[in-house]
Amino acid sequence: MASITTRSLIKEYPGGVRGVDEMDVTIHDGEFFALLGPSGCGKTTLLRTIAGLEKSTSGSIKIGDREVTNMEPGQRRVAMVFQDYALFPHMSISDNIAYPLKIQKVAKAERHSRAEEVGDKLSLQGLLERRPGQLSGGQQQRVALARAVTSRPDVFLFDEPLSNLDARLRLEARTFLKKLQLDLGVTTVFVTHDQAEALALADRIAIMRSGKMQQLGTPREVFQRPANTFVASFVGSTSMNLLKGNVADGGVMIGHQKVALPADAVGRVGDGQEITWGARPEYLDISLDPVHGGLEGTVTVSENLGASALITVELTGSGEPVQVVVSEDHEPGIGTRVWVTFEPRRTLLFDAEGLRIGD
Repeated sequence: MASITTRSLIKEYPGGVRGVDEMDVTIHDGEFFALLGPSGCGKTTLLRTIAGLEKSTSGSIKIGDREVTNMEPGQRRVAMVFQDYALFPHMSISDNIAYPLKIQKVAKAERHSRAEEVGDKLSLQGLLERRPGQLSGGQQQRVALARAVTSRPDVFLFDEPLSNLDARLRLEARTFLKKLQLDLGVTTVFVTHDQAEALALADRIAIMRSGKMQQLGTPREVFQRPANTFVASFVGSTSMNLLKGNVADGGVMIGHQKVALPADAVGRVGDGQEITWGARPEYLDISLDPVHGGLEGTVTVSENLGASALITVELTGSGEPVQVVVSEDHEPGIGTRVWVTFEPRRTLLFDAEGLRIGD
């Protein structure tokens, strides 16, 4: 097991485009670390640079106490699981799992013994003599994981390994992957554009945009205290409500309606300052009766989420939409006049540059 440290890491492509731009990050020994961001943000480039599949333009990479910046991939003691699993179609499952050991020139008997041992742990009993084309997507994913495990690496690198699975299998595989990593205790870097996966699996998350890190923190930190409006809108199963407003008389004017300042913004903003007011739909509620300090509006959309519903309220005056998650027992009808309520401590302010105001 080993930590991963990058310092001033740059990966630049022809034309001056930087897939990774001055990346400084330390991934702790035994940590499950997620790289999260939209397509093209540089997360896979960073993963491949750590693996040695991409050569960095400048900067350094250390795995444990070893400087690996200029090492070949095979010398870095990492195992990578790709999005498409990259299994050899002409080989048996047993040979696929044992392939890294063959490269390491491990004796054939030991290779098959270890492949069988790992296959049993990953519920692949009875499938070892089959070919990849004879397995389901979920089984192929477990084979790819087994191949990574059997080489006993210092680091696992996962490039969206669940994205080819259907919704139900994906949830099952997510739970399985988390348990596997906890059992093995191997430092794991997991690339995904699915924020639900990152929130569920990771000890810490790095949110990336255009090759740069936007925020690094625990799932709870990036969900509750996003560093900027990009993180606020990207993280969460429903985006944070972000409404333009102005500071006035110790509160925030959103259109013609006034709401309380977030507690940590008190004393940090002045009257007339243009800000963005943010609140997660999960932290809002709806009242059918007038509430002082609430936001008045009309229900325009109701989306069934099963045990809850996502309600869109069009604010009176400004017409701005606000989304609220309510329980299935408190779902108002379309056209209902309501007041959106909240606790000020659950709201945030962002400045004109989109940076969060407060600690």
